Amino acid sequence: MTSNSLQTDGSIYNMSEQHPQKQGTFSCHLGDKAPQITDGKNVLFSGKSFMRIVCKDVAAETLYDVLHDTSYRRKWDTNMIDTYDIGRLTANADVGYYSWKCPSPLKNRDFVTMRSWLPLGNDYLIINYSVKHPQHPPKKDYVRAVSLLTGYLIQSNGAGCSTLYYLTQMDPRGSLPKWVVNRVSQFVAPKAMRKIYKASLKYPDWKRKHSPALKPWMFPEQNSLPSISVGELTLQRGDSLENIDESGATEEKTHHSEDEET
Repeated sequence: MTSNSLQTDGSIYNMSEQHPQKQGTFSCHLGDKAPQITDGKNVLFSGKSFMRIVCKDVAAETLYDVLHDTSYRRKWDTNMIDTYDIGRLTANADVGYYSWKCPSPLKNRDFVTMRSWLPLGNDYLIINYSVKHPQHPPKKDYVRAVSLLTGYLIQSNGAGCSTLYYLTQMDPRGSLPKWVVNRVSQFVAPKAMRKIYKASLKYPDWKRKHSPALKPWMFPEQNSLPSISVGELTLQRGDSLENIDESGATEEKTHHSEDEET
């Protein structure tokens, strides 16, 4: 086990997490200055990969549920192709698969990630990074991308209001054209944050009609996933994956799913 700490506005939250290879302490600094995540010695990523959205009329717990609930995700995440849980590591860690649509004519991307989560009083933390699982190798029609480190911090702003912080460092594998990079940074990522907010406003009504008591991320005894040993996993890094050159791809003028409403 490693001890991971998340620091924000002078408070330090400690999180124990099973990590297949890496040892060390992660620190996430948020606030007025550019946010950073470090491993205690090196800055892993900062500023440019950070986003924040204030979610009025949405409790922190609701945001947390929305980010966990894969059944509901199929309702609002129109960029998603498929997602499923592979297995559980501990009461607050699992391994899962996620694939998403890339702008045409690029190849779609997918991930296998290990995810850990922790309630922090009235706040919540979710982090993930890519791992290799022997039964879930790269697929023929996808480019296996790498989440080097991705984190969600949900902070409660009192009754019925919260703030969602999102930090990510991802290796999409391959050389992408500039228009793709610009679209993701200027349009896709901010719209994804707004989409999470809109989905969170509708979640309580949806959940009341769909297994309202089922929340295995809150109640580990409800988790029916097969158990996975950390020994089955290795840390996924990009140098062992296909690296394709899509830098010459031209943008196609089509309707993009990120514009759709939840």
